[in-house]
Formats: sequence, C-alpha cells, structure tokens
Amino acid sequence: MKELVEMIVKALVDDPPGVSVVETEGESINVLEITVSPDDVGKVIGKEGRIANAIRTVTKAAAAKHDKRVTVEIMTKD
Repeated sequence: MKELVEMIVKALVDDPPGVSVVETEGESINVLEITVSPDDVGKVIGKEGRIANAIRTVTKAAAAKHDKRVTVEIMTKD
C-alpha cells in the first residue's frame, strides 16, 4: 500500500523528494500518513477533496484484495 500511495502522490506534487509516507499497522486497521510540503497540500487534496477521495478509494480497493482496512491521512511538514 505504502509504495502505491507514494507513487501516486509524488506524481501530483511539485516537490517529489518532500513527500513521505509512513505506514502504521494496528490490530484491525492500517494508517497511511502522507506528509507533503505546505505548497503541495492543495494539489494532493484537490478541489472539494476529490483527489484525496480518489487516493482513499484506490487504497481501500487495493487493501480489500488483502483483506485489510486502510485509512489515509494527509499532513503538512512544519
């Protein structure tokens, strides 16, 4: 999952080296934390959150193949 999300997000932003994805595995759900530079947050979220929703949909579909649940969080670097 991590590699898939990282590839998608790096294709969207102006600063690909500034993208980091951290996967945290829990008992029932995995959390993917995407961190991007403040200038690229809008590109990852998209108008009305459409890009973010698309990323979440693709990730959930990929996770369903492995019988896992995944949530995606988008954050900025400080």
